[in-house]
Amino acid sequence: MNQTRLLTTMALLVAIGTLGSQLIWFPAGVARAYPVQHAVNVLAAVMLGPGPAVAIAFVIGLLRNMLGLGSLLAFPGGMFGAFLAGYLYKKFGKKYFAALGEVIGTGIIGALFSVPFAKILMGTSFGALFFIPPFLVSSITGAGIALFIVSRVKYENFIQLKNEHKL
Repeated sequence: MNQTRLLTTMALLVAIGTLGSQLIWFPAGVARAYPVQHAVNVLAAVMLGPGPAVAIAFVIGLLRNMLGLGSLLAFPGGMFGAFLAGYLYKKFGKKYFAALGEVIGTGIIGALFSVPFAKILMGTSFGALFFIPPFLVSSITGAGIALFIVSRVKYENFIQLKNEHKL
């Protein structure tokens, strides 16, 4: 995949993730669940690999924070899931592993990392059990959306995109 096509695809996924997170959300315990962010993470992991998926998650988190539409927890919540989704998809080549990586990376690792992150950067001290349930609900919902989309799109297109990019 040439650089222009890669950057255009990444920009499109950032736009979908940023806008979609504001259109589709629901309360999940004490937090809000943004499943579109997690769906974009899985789609980016399958189409582009772990590096671009993490970059997309970071830019979405940055934009949401700059626009006043998200919290600092968007960074650990999105980036760990995007990386693990991309890594597991790259290692096993199955879209279900990408979804599993998103759920584990965001729902567990991202939630655990959010505890010191929230204490240091946000001045709040919550335990891990405070973050894990809403992060799991959000990531499971988003991963399910992504699996639905990926199962409806020609799988060969994803493989072609990935092979052109050589990730």
